[in-house]
Amino acid sequence: MKKTLFLLLLLLGFFHAKAQVPDSTRQDSTKQIDQKLLDSLQASILLDSVEIVPQALNIKGWLLLNETIMDELSGAVDNMYNFKFEKAERQFKSLRRRYPSHPMPYFLLGLSNWWKMVPSNINDTRFDEVFLAYMDTTITLAEDLYDKDNKNLEAAFFLSAANGFGARLHSERKNWRKAAIMSKEALEYLQKSRKANGLSDEFLFGEALFNYYAVWIHEHYPLLRPVLFFFPKGNKKLGLQQLQQVAFNGFYTGTEAKFFLMKIYANDSRNGSAAMALSQYLASTYPDNPYFQRFYARMAFSEGNFGVAEQLSLQILEKINQKVFGYEAISGRYASFFLGYIHQHRTRDLAKAKAYYQQCISFAEQSGEKESGYYISSFVNLARISDKEKNVKQAKQYYETVVKLSDSKSASEKEARAYLRKNKRDQ
Repeated sequence: MKKTLFLLLLLLGFFHAKAQVPDSTRQDSTKQIDQKLLDSLQASILLDSVEIVPQALNIKGWLLLNETIMDELSGAVDNMYNFKFEKAERQFKSLRRRYPSHPMPYFLLGLSNWWKMVPSNINDTRFDEVFLAYMDTTITLAEDLYDKDNKNLEAAFFLSAANGFGARLHSERKNWRKAAIMSKEALEYLQKSRKANGLSDEFLFGEALFNYYAVWIHEHYPLLRPVLFFFPKGNKKLGLQQLQQVAFNGFYTGTEAKFFLMKIYANDSRNGSAAMALSQYLASTYPDNPYFQRFYARMAFSEGNFGVAEQLSLQILEKINQKVFGYEAISGRYASFFLGYIHQHRTRDLAKAKAYYQQCISFAEQSGEKESGYYISSFVNLARISDKEKNVKQAKQYYETVVKLSDSKSASEKEARAYLRKNKRDQ
C-alpha cells in the first residue's frame, strides 16, 4: 500500500527528491550567474515538444491566461519565492476579494503556505491546517466550475494541482487513505487538463513531471515496475524538454520547473554545470529563500567552489542567528559542515573546524537527522583532528560514536574500526 502511494506521489511530481551531490576537489570559482549556460538550456527546447493549441475552448474567465493579472501578480509571485510571504499574501488576498468564487487565489495562498514548509523538508507541521484549508477550498471551487462546464480545463488544472499537493502533505503525515484518494483525483484531472497544454506552459507543467518521473521510477525502483503497468506510459526525454520549456516560459510555474530541473540535473553527473547554473540563478534571484541558498551552497561545495560555499554558509548562519524566517537547523547543518571542512582542509584552522563540526552535530540533533551523512562525517573529522592533535583518547571516543551511527561495512565504519583496533591499548 505504501509503495503504491509512493509511486502515485512521485508520478504527480510532488516528490521533492534530495539531490545527491558528489564530492569534488576542484578549486574554481563561480561568482556571476552563468547566463550563457542558462541561454543554452533555453535554446535546447525542441519544437516537437510544443503542444498543439486546442480548438473550440471557451477560455472566458480563465485567470491563468489573464495577462493583466499576470502583470499584477508578478511581484507577488517573486515575493513568495523570496520568502516575503506577508507581501505576497496581501496581493493574493486582493485577488481573492475580486474573484471570491475562483480557485486561483486560494491555490496561491495554499502554495505560499507550502513554501513555508519547504526549508524543513516538509517536516514543519505549523502550517498544515491553513495549507489544507486553502487546498480544500481550491478543490471545492474548481469542482463547481468543472461541474458547470466539463470543458473548463483551467478548473481541471486546479483540481489536479490542489489534490496533488494535498496528497503529498497527507503522505508526509502518514495519512495514507487521504493521500490515496487525493492522488487518484490528481491523476484523473491531470489527464483531463492536458488538453489545454498548448494554451499555456502552466498547463504543461504537470504532464512534464509525469513524463519524466514515470520513467525515472521505472529505472530506479525495479520492485515498482509491475504497478507501472496500470499507469500511462512516460517519456523521460520529452518530460525533460517540457520542463525546460515551462522553466523558461511559465509565469506561475516557471520557478517550480527550475526547482525540479535543478534537482534533476544535480542527480546527473553529466549535467553538473547546468545544476550549478540553475541553483546559482535561483539563489541570486531569491536571496532570502533558505532552500535555494543551501542548495547553491551544496553545489558550490561539491564543485570545489569553496569561496562561494564559505560566503553562503556564513550568510546562512547569520540569518539563523537573526531568526530570519525559514532559516533553521537543517540549513545550519549544511552550512556548519561546509565551514568545518573548509577550515580543516583549506585554512588549516583546526580550532574553527572543530567548532563548526560541533555546531553541525548540534543542528543535526535539533532537526532529528542523526543518520545524515554530514552528522556522521562531523564525528569522523573530529576524530581525525583529535588524532592529528595526538589526543588518541578523544579520537577513540569520536570513532566509537561513528561505529554506533554508521552502516555496517561503510567507509566510515571501516575507518573507525581500524583506528580502534590499532589503538586498542592506548588510553
